[in-house]
Amino acid sequence: MSVNDPIADMLTRIRNGVITSQSLVAMPSSKIKAEIARILKEEGFIESFEMIDGENQLPSLRIKLKYVGERRQKQSVITGLERISRPGRRVYSRKQDIPWVLSGMGIAILSTPKGVMTGKRARQLGVGGEVLCKVW
Repeated sequence: MSVNDPIADMLTRIRNGVITSQSLVAMPSSKIKAEIARILKEEGFIESFEMIDGENQLPSLRIKLKYVGERRQKQSVITGLERISRPGRRVYSRKQDIPWVLSGMGIAILSTPKGVMTGKRARQLGVGGEVLCKVW
C-alpha cells in the first residue's frame, strides 16, 4: 500500500487508536516517525514506543498509548492531533512565529536544521523550520 503522506498516516493511526481506546498502535517505521514518537514520549503524550525490525517484513513502529483514570472513566492523554504542513502545502515558521498550541498546553513539532524538536525547544535554540503537526 502506497502512502503519500506518512506523517499524516501516523497521526491518523494514533487518532483512531485513541478513539477506539486501544493500548497499542502499529505502523510502518521511518526515522522521522521515530523522532515524532520520541518527542511524544518525552512530553508525556504516550507511554512508550519501540522499533521492530522484522526479518521477512518491513520494520514497524509500535506506540503504546497513554490513558488516565480508572477502567470506565479512562481518558486519553492525547485529545487532539493536527497535521499542519502537508506535501501539497508546506508550512514554514521563523523562530519568532512558531505557533503556540492552546496557550502552551499542547506542543508544536517542527523539523529544523538541528533536527526534529518541539516548538519550545526551537524557540530556545533560536531556529525556525517546517511545522509538522500540533498535539494537545
